[in-house]
Amino acid sequence: MNKQILQVTERIIKRSQATRQKYMEQMQSAFSEGLSREVLSCGNLAHGFAGCVTSEKLELADMTTPNFGIVTAYNDMLSAHKPYEHYPEKLREYAHKYQAVAQVAGGVPAMCDGVTQGRPGMDLSLFSRDVIALSTAIALSHNMFDGTLCLGICDKIVPGLVIGTLKFGHLPTIFVPGGPMPSGISNDEKAKIRQDFAEGKIDRKELLKGEAASYHSPGTCTFYGTANSNQMLMEIMGLQLPGSSFVNPGTQLRDLLNEHAVKILAETVRERSFERALCHIYDEKAVVNGIIGLLATGGSTNHTLHLIAMARSAGIHINWEDFSDLSEVIPLLARVYPNGAADVNHFHASGGMAFVIRTLLDNGMLHEDVRTILGKGLREFTREPKISESGQLIWVDGPEASLNNAILRPANDAFSKHGGLVMVQGNMGRSVIKTAAVSDENLVIEAPAMVFDEQEDLIRAFKAGELDKDFIAVLPFQGPKHNGMPELHQLTPALTVLQKRGFKIAMVTDGRMSGASGRVPAAIHLTPEAKDGGLISKIQNGDMLLLDAVNGELTCIDFETVNARPARIKDNSGTFGMGRELFVNMRQIVRSSEEGASFIF
Repeated sequence: MNKQILQVTERIIKRSQATRQKYMEQMQSAFSEGLSREVLSCGNLAHGFAGCVTSEKLELADMTTPNFGIVTAYNDMLSAHKPYEHYPEKLREYAHKYQAVAQVAGGVPAMCDGVTQGRPGMDLSLFSRDVIALSTAIALSHNMFDGTLCLGICDKIVPGLVIGTLKFGHLPTIFVPGGPMPSGISNDEKAKIRQDFAEGKIDRKELLKGEAASYHSPGTCTFYGTANSNQMLMEIMGLQLPGSSFVNPGTQLRDLLNEHAVKILAETVRERSFERALCHIYDEKAVVNGIIGLLATGGSTNHTLHLIAMARSAGIHINWEDFSDLSEVIPLLARVYPNGAADVNHFHASGGMAFVIRTLLDNGMLHEDVRTILGKGLREFTREPKISESGQLIWVDGPEASLNNAILRPANDAFSKHGGLVMVQGNMGRSVIKTAAVSDENLVIEAPAMVFDEQEDLIRAFKAGELDKDFIAVLPFQGPKHNGMPELHQLTPALTVLQKRGFKIAMVTDGRMSGASGRVPAAIHLTPEAKDGGLISKIQNGDMLLLDAVNGELTCIDFETVNARPARIKDNSGTFGMGRELFVNMRQIVRSSEEGASFIF
């Protein structure tokens, strides 16, 4: 096992000792109470199964039949969650087959960053994660359930479900994915269409035609953003079935995997072992494995927030130094858009998660001795699901070599010796940058600042021809305390065009970029944020900045002059519309980016 990985793991265990112990004591106490509904009065129980058919009522009343709580993020506006429409009825059928009952415990909200990008609703996006966590807790609070099936895929939804279910960590829990849509137009073609629109070469009708050809059917978007990073995480952390992350919706294999998830949960519940509960699976080693998976595949920057918040729900404390130190020894194995031209379907066909886990294990870069939903170590996740000639689900060893070295490589012949995320710090504070898609010549940028209060200001300056020069775009007052930390993905096409014109371009912000952050170096999640008087609130046009992703440095070269200025104040007390006024209290109590940007913890 790699020594640095062991050192990071040990310091996380030591740092988390008191809070982890308290959490596990709470979970042990909840588990010791026995079957959940045994403690309910007859009136409680009657309410709980009143909507069931007669046979289910009898089964639930006898206290021996397992009851599964389904927490669903279904809505039919999100392509990724449309496949979940009929999951509950199918999961109930599977439960009956394995002598169990399944009930929809509750629904959680599921918003799409792809729909709200650049719009006021995006200010609610990050906060929706904690709302989902709270909604999950409410769903499971009825105490009717012996195990949980989580239906969620996209950006804030899976982290929210994890945070919520960890508070019921005494229960076995399995995540049931829906899978990505089939591939549409190529990612290179999609990127070119967006850049052509940004430059005024095509009109909005042509842009919409291109976007619709990319996002074209039920299923997860096929680029490697936060949604698909979520699926990678659930698999490498042992919380969903091996090889299940990137199987397309509406296929026979998808249905067989869903049935198998119910079978595994039924077996686990009947075993009545605390060792098989979610709280035991989700431990410090699993968290480290999740970070390693993120780094090795060049996953979403949003998880430098989400993984921290998820871990805190289990009493585990991680920080950006842990990410950065692991990044020094974890190689980049995948080239999936925006890191390359391929999409997740190509990644899956090239060997996918089975190969990623195998090559990392074989090179001592993952903890193998972890618990998973299968009750076995992580080596079991190097196997893949297949359909036998008789139509049965079988498991076979995954590939020992990549099937496409342009997309996926072994750990000893990686695209880069270092992971896809780096922490940068200096007199401006601490920040993270996704380096997986940034070319070597753009990893170090020294240039004057250009300050923009909103995305629209930069886009207007771009269209007016005012940005044809080297500069570092600075966007303050985009942090969680000011406006909920919206993504700034609207800036990507314009900044990419300027970079292609040969200018040295970068961005610094206390906000977020998309989970699909691309080729323009962007120091994001900066803390302290402008709302807290961070140095970013004092930067003015022309101040010289250095963003050095090689040496992990983010510096204002004119520090003495800049720091002597008073911090700029931007009032957000009058923010309203799209429900943003409902989140005033959340903005006041939310923690910093490096603490997970959560208003729960």
